[in-house]
Amino acid sequence: MKRTEIKEALCCSEYGKSINVKGWVRSRRGNKNVSFIALNDGSTIKNIQIVADLEKFSEDDLKLITTGASISVDGTLVESMGKGQNVEIQAEKIEVYGTADPQTYPLQKKGHSLEYLREIAHLRPRTNTFGAVLRIRHNMAMAIHTYFHEHGYFYFHTPLITASDCEGAGQMFQVTTKNLYNLKRTPDGQIDYSDDFFGKMTALTVSGQLEGELGAMALGKIYTFGPTFRAENSNTPRHLAEFWMIEPEVAFIQKDELMELEEDFLKYCVRWALDKCQDDLQFLNDMFDKSLIERLRGVVNTDFVHLTYTEGVNILQEAIKNGKKFEFPCNWGDDLASEHERYLVEEHFKKPVIMTDYPKEIKAFYMKLNEDGKTVQGTDVLFPAIGEIIGGSVREENYDKLMAEIDRRQIPMKDMWWYLDTRRYGSAPHAGFGLGFERLLLFVTGMQNIRDVIPFPRFPKSAEF
Repeated sequence: MKRTEIKEALCCSEYGKSINVKGWVRSRRGNKNVSFIALNDGSTIKNIQIVADLEKFSEDDLKLITTGASISVDGTLVESMGKGQNVEIQAEKIEVYGTADPQTYPLQKKGHSLEYLREIAHLRPRTNTFGAVLRIRHNMAMAIHTYFHEHGYFYFHTPLITASDCEGAGQMFQVTTKNLYNLKRTPDGQIDYSDDFFGKMTALTVSGQLEGELGAMALGKIYTFGPTFRAENSNTPRHLAEFWMIEPEVAFIQKDELMELEEDFLKYCVRWALDKCQDDLQFLNDMFDKSLIERLRGVVNTDFVHLTYTEGVNILQEAIKNGKKFEFPCNWGDDLASEHERYLVEEHFKKPVIMTDYPKEIKAFYMKLNEDGKTVQGTDVLFPAIGEIIGGSVREENYDKLMAEIDRRQIPMKDMWWYLDTRRYGSAPHAGFGLGFERLLLFVTGMQNIRDVIPFPRFPKSAEF
């Protein structure tokens, strides 16, 4: 008999139909006459109830059906008399594929802390919480690809191994085939990379933006969506060493059009989650964050505030005068902390904010300088519960201005001649943004730690699984 996914079986009303389902046992309970097995196959957060009449199945038949076991059930789909379900399956035949020893299986039917589940990340997708998170993660990836495809963007694959540090922070994971126990060195004591695989120092990418700009200068509209890596020794709930980034780059647009793109894209993704992940969102709303669905709807149904950095600092300083306490200082020229961003979004405006025109000293070298000579055309989107969710900007397309900024910051550009060529040959106005996929997932799922929205998190001193 062909297998029916549990998601499909739960929606079926063909009572009396013979059916086969397969999955993992969440629980088994019963009495001397009947056993009730809650079965889940990952297609939905909901379990289907299997009713095993003890006239058909002996205790020996059922003793292997414990929490975590994998089974196949042939039976009859019947209307359920129990609450919370429309259908159940009267079992005719049960085959055990794989047992799970109740003494050692780590996911017994009880509450487990998220901290404990991180230690068994290879098993945690079987829990309701992580099943929900991972189904939403899939749906958000589909939303991203669908949005850009429908809007005429081309999916552009940028390299994971690179010789350029887009952010200029130097926190990169080095890639080498050299014998680290016997490093060849130059006469002045530096490491000699001439015998390395690429003949130069290379690392895992921190961003696909610079290469993405090359694509935009030929294809008009591109987006990247792939893993990026930061060797930042950070153990906060907002940082990972390996995470996914979405980075569109668009030729011939200005700051206002970039802000329209950022807002439209985010609303599309959140709307997709509300439309296609109702059961999983309801579970997370009920179990972790009672205001989750209301917050998601709020983003979709409101216009984002456009606010300059200077106006934002003035609002924050006024709040401080009126008794608001912040952990970090907030003066013009400071890089705003998450607490400042969240105050503007959650307390002052009570809606998402796109902040623009930041001081050039706290932003990247490639951002377009405003006429005041002090600020750049950055466009960061600030969200409730998250703070910054998107970092974007108009890029400096003028070769002389870009080189002046590179020289002022003393950025080594010897390996970046290809990037500068986009300003030498047919330079054009262009803009783009970067969105950390896991930041988006934190917002959409209501989870509090970024390690809980990626299957196998990478962070300092942890590269398990």
